[in-house]
Amino acid sequence: MSDTTDTGKAGWGRALPFALIIAAAVIGAMTLGDLLSYESLRDNREALLAYRDANYVWAALLFMTIYVVIVSFSLPGAVAATLTGGFLFGVFPGALFNVSAATLGAVFIFLAARWGFGDRMAAKMEASDGRIKRIKDGIDENQWSMLFLIRLVPLVPFFVANLVPAIVGVPLRRFAISTFLGIIPGGVVYTSVGAGLGEVFAQGETPNLGIIFEPQIILPILGLCALAALPMILKALRGGKDL
Repeated sequence: MSDTTDTGKAGWGRALPFALIIAAAVIGAMTLGDLLSYESLRDNREALLAYRDANYVWAALLFMTIYVVIVSFSLPGAVAATLTGGFLFGVFPGALFNVSAATLGAVFIFLAARWGFGDRMAAKMEASDGRIKRIKDGIDENQWSMLFLIRLVPLVPFFVANLVPAIVGVPLRRFAISTFLGIIPGGVVYTSVGAGLGEVFAQGETPNLGIIFEPQIILPILGLCALAALPMILKALRGGKDL
């Protein structure tokens, strides 16, 4: 009885970090929507630029810390944070700051999910048979392609792209590398939008956040998706295992 109780407590303890992420995301969605927004950036742009000019290094570190917290706890405002990175630091190093911070936040979610339940789910999938085991084996054989695809496809929610690899047992190093490289195209696009906000503010307009779906942007990204899927396609044509 005692062993069962201890095991239950250990299970709850392992799930606590992920539960805190979910709780923070819910609370943040209800309380931070107006604080972390394009409008907030517009209204505080002069103060932000003044602080950046006076404390560039500290501004960069503080910005990245806030960005990591936003991503780690799935708080609203990730797009506004990306725009802010471009507005304050330009396309470069703004894109580097944005992508690095987003990757660190994604790693935090990945580790919380894997520690809480991902390892156990991956082990159960590995020990199972039938279709579930075939899906797990297919993912294992094409991990790099799958990881890049879920990052490159704009319609895959960022949180889901962090959660699925934890469930199927993707190694941390592979997850971190594929996340960093996979979010670069979208990160550069939105950072460049942020870098042009000075003119947008001056004209009293709003940024075009749907730019990533315009043909000149989405077609190259879809090309990268096709390139990422190519190893799986070739394997299927050669008679490899199907997902």
